[in-house]
Amino acid sequence: MEFKRLGDYIREVNVRNSEETVTNLLGVSISKEFIPSIANTIGTDMSTYKIVGKGQFAYGPVTSRNGDKVSIALLDGYDNAIISQAYTVFEVTDREQLLPEYLMMWFRRPEFDRYARFHSHGSAREIFDWDELCDVLLPIPSITRQREIVAEYETLANRIRINGQMIAKLEETAQALYRKMFVDGIDKENLPEGWRKGRFTEIVSICGGGTPSTDESAYWYNGEIPFYSPGDKTDSYYSLKTEKHITEKGLAHCSSKLYPKNTTFVTARGATTGGLAMAGCAMAMNQTCYALIGKDDTMPFYVHQLALETMASLKNEAVGATFEALVTKDFESTEILIVPKEKMMKYNEEAAIVYHNILLKQQENLKLTELQSLLLAKMGKEKNKVL
Repeated sequence: MEFKRLGDYIREVNVRNSEETVTNLLGVSISKEFIPSIANTIGTDMSTYKIVGKGQFAYGPVTSRNGDKVSIALLDGYDNAIISQAYTVFEVTDREQLLPEYLMMWFRRPEFDRYARFHSHGSAREIFDWDELCDVLLPIPSITRQREIVAEYETLANRIRINGQMIAKLEETAQALYRKMFVDGIDKENLPEGWRKGRFTEIVSICGGGTPSTDESAYWYNGEIPFYSPGDKTDSYYSLKTEKHITEKGLAHCSSKLYPKNTTFVTARGATTGGLAMAGCAMAMNQTCYALIGKDDTMPFYVHQLALETMASLKNEAVGATFEALVTKDFESTEILIVPKEKMMKYNEEAAIVYHNILLKQQENLKLTELQSLLLAKMGKEKNKVL
């Protein structure tokens, strides 16, 4: 298949919000999605902002300090929106020759980001300008084939979205069950029989981690031992790693403790301080995290919900001049309600099936995302010409 110059199929659009009729202010993330803007617009002249319409693209040309990615997205969730003047808005000139959705798939390819970074230029800031974008070469199959490729990708994307909605409902169920049993209707000044006030560390042990040495790195990062760090925190309950068989040789190079599946990890330092995730398989962790282990290790789901319930107050205790941090004394000083063990175990038993289904849905989404990546990779395989 012949590769075509993108500039022959797109054009820049520069429509300003001069009448200030559009108020939906969005930004573009490095995950290539439109997101609500968090900019302070008090006193800002919104008439100078650009309007982007449904089916149009916006991209930020600055690629330096941008995670080696181009912030570019296709607007499909709104009829229109306004974006900063720093973005470039463009559209496909003929949708019977090039589908915007097909082009957006091309922009999602890691090869495109690498190409854009390589062709970025500048001194104080490196930018991938409009002319460079127009010079991009890509395969443009027949419109029928484009529709087939987009349909395959969207089938996977829709399944991921449905699973995401199911995960959210399951997580709400797990939390609602916890609150029903331990929070709602509980008078802390007149506790039920067998309940008392105590400290977080009466129920949960706070365990540390460590960074492997250079000699161990092959076993941790590229080998057999899954490794948890703050970057593995997710918006869902579980942090997933590829679960591999850990050999005796691998264990011999494991200087830190391996924590079992369903262990709750918390980020102890940095921008994501207080962020929680559960291990989807046995793994170790680095020194910027704590593992929260129930002193009765048969109640991991209760520990996770207890941590979720108390983390807001713990995060408020975070201290540090350079960045926020949680230290063990913060956990030791946090007051919680100590409930009878049988109630903890009852929650753990009832919540187990909910957590199991959350994990299954997250694992399915991981596989579906891998299939999406394979589909994106196939787009550039024609005649071995890849960006």
